[in-house]
Amino acid sequence: MNARSQTIDLRMEGRQVDEAVLSIFHTILFHRSLGKFMYTEEAMYSVGTIGYRDVDCDFFDFTYVCCTSPRLEETLRREISNFSRQLRSNDSGGTGQISLEFFQRKKTRWPFQTDCIPWEVWTIRLELLTLTNEDDWLVCRERVSDMLTDKIFCITQSMNRHDYVPKIPNQTELDMVFDTTYPDIQPYLFQFKFSTAGPSGTSVGNTVKKLIKETLNVSL
Repeated sequence: MNARSQTIDLRMEGRQVDEAVLSIFHTILFHRSLGKFMYTEEAMYSVGTIGYRDVDCDFFDFTYVCCTSPRLEETLRREISNFSRQLRSNDSGGTGQISLEFFQRKKTRWPFQTDCIPWEVWTIRLELLTLTNEDDWLVCRERVSDMLTDKIFCITQSMNRHDYVPKIPNQTELDMVFDTTYPDIQPYLFQFKFSTAGPSGTSVGNTVKKLIKETLNVSL
């Protein structure tokens, strides 16, 4: 199965990276999450509701919506912060990319481990700008706000298409499609990958390492 891929190109000042990436990935996950499943039988279930809240950005004039899930917010903030720190380091060259990848697990014959098959990948490619005065900063704030407004609109349009998403599984296979570890929400299985263009090469986020460890059952 070929995964759908979407690439978003952004240029901004280093302080704006965390909020910009958070606004895009939270928007995507808002559309790729469901309420908690409650099964009455193996194939009969009801789905809970998802709370949401508005988030105002500090480094540009923009407001986005995210799911009300403290643990999910913590996960995104941690992984994006790791990427942002690497991107803004002297080794990165000021360019890099971070991907949000949705996947599903497929059972294989013993003794092989479960396969993780991606079905949708969102990649943000970033280039950092160096601003020399306050006027440049004000222009950059306005430009980033306009740019994100356009990107979020395009994401919403894409989500409204009838593209492939994994079908709802039976109760015994729920964790093959959804991340069931969150107490208040049930997103499709996802992981982060990021890289920067400096000599340090590719860096992989903690979520990816955790998933690889679970899949391969080895110590990293």
